[in-house]
Amino acid sequence: MGSYLNPGSKAFRECLNSRIYVDKTGLIAQMNAILNTQQKFVCISRPRRFGKSMAVSMLTAYYGRGGDSAELFDGLAVSQSESYREHLNQYDVLKINMQDFLSATGSMDEMLQLLQSKIIADLKRIYPDYVDGSHLVFVMRDVYAHTQHPFVILIDEWDCLFREYRQDKDAQKKYLDFLRSWLKDKEYVALAYMTGILPIKKYGSHSALNMFTEYSMTNPREMAEFFGFTGTEVEGLCRQFHRSFEEARAWYDGYELVTMEGEVRKTYSMYSPKSVVDAMLSGIYDTYWNQTETYEALKVYIRMNFDGLKDAVVRMLAGERVGINTGTFSNDMTTFQGKDDVLTLLVHLGYLSYRWTDKTVTVPNKEVSQEYVNAISTMDWHEVIRSVESSRRLLEDLWAMDGEAVVAGIDQAHREISILQYNDENSLSCTIHLAFYFAREYYTIVRELPSGKGFADICFIPRKLYGDKPAVVVELKWDKSAAGAIAQIRDRQYVDALKDYRGNLLLAGVNYDKETKSHSCVIERVEKL
Repeated sequence: MGSYLNPGSKAFRECLNSRIYVDKTGLIAQMNAILNTQQKFVCISRPRRFGKSMAVSMLTAYYGRGGDSAELFDGLAVSQSESYREHLNQYDVLKINMQDFLSATGSMDEMLQLLQSKIIADLKRIYPDYVDGSHLVFVMRDVYAHTQHPFVILIDEWDCLFREYRQDKDAQKKYLDFLRSWLKDKEYVALAYMTGILPIKKYGSHSALNMFTEYSMTNPREMAEFFGFTGTEVEGLCRQFHRSFEEARAWYDGYELVTMEGEVRKTYSMYSPKSVVDAMLSGIYDTYWNQTETYEALKVYIRMNFDGLKDAVVRMLAGERVGINTGTFSNDMTTFQGKDDVLTLLVHLGYLSYRWTDKTVTVPNKEVSQEYVNAISTMDWHEVIRSVESSRRLLEDLWAMDGEAVVAGIDQAHREISILQYNDENSLSCTIHLAFYFAREYYTIVRELPSGKGFADICFIPRKLYGDKPAVVVELKWDKSAAGAIAQIRDRQYVDALKDYRGNLLLAGVNYDKETKSHSCVIERVEKL
């Protein structure tokens, strides 16, 4: 075994030996299906800590020659596939982490030279009779000609060079040209598999890697379930570790990935593995994924001066979905034509969740939402952060059924976020959600909950850990009356939506008067349902 050529199965064995291992070997069957075909070029882009490197270690252990890794895989999902034995330990695997080479060199030329020399040195140790020269393409071609063992080439962090050389177009072009020369139309390639954060096909105007099929956060297709934990997997872990799945869902769910199974569309709720693992092991739900990178990275993007960007961020922080066009994104971190490009980048970085069915984005969960609050608290968005900070007291006023205090808090939120067009119930809803931002600490918040003869505008349903808190049904009115809102809750039987809830319930009617430009609020208590 070498450092890069067939490095063995140690990294994957460590994954299996960990207290938490979620079987993602179904990915191997997907790769087996495209080996030695025109679809053999695969690029997976996902946010940091979503299992990309683990998958590379898994593929290394499965395909690599020089050992027998059947003991690792025989009990896993891939062992049930027809192609399992056919491809097990049958390939020369090259496993490359580009970050290692980036960190060790000071220029693109140095990095490419070091990369080639290290791989060639490994090939020479294993195949001394066949290696002659310093040009990687010709060396690999000669080795394959003599051994007839094609290569599986696995490149992790392939796009780190674009983050380091984000303004150096010449260096980017040189790197892309090298990869194209090394991989494209080469008989020695059985599979070329790359992982990164961003998709690849639009880096500048250069399309050197157009042979790759991309599986990203905006279009994951058949790779959707293999990166991140699915809701079903998280639910199983919660049972195993006796944790609350309801809390896990509130903290870490929210990434919606769509794939097709035949003619059936399937949607996966995806969770950050890093966060789920830490919560399961510690028993404490907290911000874990965020700790791997400072909120400064998020702040750089949301404060960009594009029309509508701040409005979109505020609406999403309040829980709304915002329409987006991902087609103009250049797949880099420097070229932005408008707010949609910034929002698309945030999808790929994991700060937003993209819903393919209606082409909208939103802040995915409580953990990521806290990252926005952290970023905004150090920016000049003082009016937004004041509304968020005031939301704790407003929630207490609601529990106390202090209608005047609730009105004062909503009025303040309305004034603070005056960037929003305040002209209908939708904008009123956004104000209410931001004003009650802190409610997500205790509640599952549902918009337009179907019940009785219509939809309740907003329902606050306490999670099980906070069963001492009352549920709340909120009805919003625009230029009518708060008392009329309460009457509608009763007349249309909105309370039926909570028929399985056992506990105290508050009914809140909120109205905005266009003439007086003020809110009114009526709060009633419904004793035990």
